[in-house]
Amino acid sequence: MTDHVRIGVLGAAMIAPPAVIRPARSSTVAEVVAVAARSAERARAFADKHGIARVHSSYEDLLADPAVDAVYNPLPNGLHGKWTLAALEAGKHVLCEKPFTANAAEAAEVAKAADASGLVVMEAFHYRYHPLAMRVAEIIQSGVLGPLRHVEASVCFPLPVFSNIRYDYSLAGGAMMDAGCYAVHMARLLGNEEPEVRSARALLRGPSIDRAMRASLRFPSGHTGSVHASLWSSSVFKLSMKAIGENGTLSVFNPLGPQTFHKLSLKLKNHSSSEKFGRRATYAYQLDAFTDAVLHGKPFPTTADDAVKNMTVIDSIYRTAGLPLRQPTA
Repeated sequence: MTDHVRIGVLGAAMIAPPAVIRPARSSTVAEVVAVAARSAERARAFADKHGIARVHSSYEDLLADPAVDAVYNPLPNGLHGKWTLAALEAGKHVLCEKPFTANAAEAAEVAKAADASGLVVMEAFHYRYHPLAMRVAEIIQSGVLGPLRHVEASVCFPLPVFSNIRYDYSLAGGAMMDAGCYAVHMARLLGNEEPEVRSARALLRGPSIDRAMRASLRFPSGHTGSVHASLWSSSVFKLSMKAIGENGTLSVFNPLGPQTFHKLSLKLKNHSSSEKFGRRATYAYQLDAFTDAVLHGKPFPTTADDAVKNMTVIDSIYRTAGLPLRQPTA
């Protein structure tokens, strides 16, 4: 591999086509060459539908394929750590769906293995690679808002299909894991520091599964924060983030999907502006960053070490809410 990244997909997940298969079709340096699923029949049907040449009947066989340079891991949350570690052991780079692992301890184990391997391991927070998020980071780093007072992030959308794996504790499910990992990541981006969790309250679907979660945060410099995540609650749909500083406010509507309607607003004491961005998919920018890291060693923000920090906050939210931490799936 010198000028091309050949990607194998672990599982016939619904997220795989928008996340890697379609973006790879317009890439000059990435190609999805193989897929594995729980059965050969399932893998073959997925491959035929999406034009993937190679089919494997097991994840192990895909990892052993010398024609695969990198792996996309969109398996259920509780399997992320196990198969990312297996991919690293097989010498493959990894683009791992969020949340990175079941909990922070497992994330630290994966981060240690990633560091030792010298391979690229990227957590798939696709929004972070779009120019919208890059601009948010630029504004925060510039200090134009003045000393921060409060930041907040909400990721709420309706998922009333309670048989969905996101409601399965044995697969490390829960609103905070699925929608909430984004909200936590956004709050950390806006807050520009690692927060502590001051309070958390969950709405439950079952004894251990949160269908919604609210948490309050405090950052070392003194500013506060809040995160709100929901798969099913009265907050049916809310995608936003906001940073309030002494000199003004930064607001973003729909930071996850700038290929659809979105808006960045900056209101300062003597100036107000709004910005919109092109509709190229967030996933396409993410794939560009992944291939640049693999082929050219270019740095990127959603590293394994960053994932440990994000999972640490998520763990703390669960503990504070009185819920058990998620565990890897056996």
